[in-house]
Amino acid sequence: MIERIEQAKPQSLFARVLKYWGPPIIWMSAIFYFSTDTFSGDNTGSLLWKIFSFIYPGITQELFDSIHFYIRKGGHFTEYAILALLLFRAFRSGGAERWRWKWAVGSLLVVVLYALLDEYHQTFTRHRVGSVYDSLTDTSGAVTALILLGLVRRKSETKRED
Repeated sequence: MIERIEQAKPQSLFARVLKYWGPPIIWMSAIFYFSTDTFSGDNTGSLLWKIFSFIYPGITQELFDSIHFYIRKGGHFTEYAILALLLFRAFRSGGAERWRWKWAVGSLLVVVLYALLDEYHQTFTRHRVGSVYDSLTDTSGAVTALILLGLVRRKSETKRED
């Protein structure tokens, strides 16, 4: 077993960068795609209307509009929470330390910048509009994810000390 470990070649710099930075870049590409007209409110609404009216035939337009609104805002919150965690992992890059504030702050700064750029991107689409409020929802998802990650890390470190 030890011989195998000694024979293992260290990863190249490119492989390390790809391993840690590939996932957030791919996820950012997915977010970019989600910000196109394909995922406009009209398009997601028509699909969800079919699903909800099948499950609950008596659904009113007013109730559906509320559900659709919260699904879309939940999507913003969740996709940026995931991005924050992927960025934290990339900044950490497999380091032995489990938490550093600079990794969390770096992740949050990238998320805020990307959320603003994403909303700006939406102003160039035909059926979408950019909204600072959506950027705030995006940022709150990232902050929530990073706080929860910090709490989990703190709890696991406390258990190890006991």
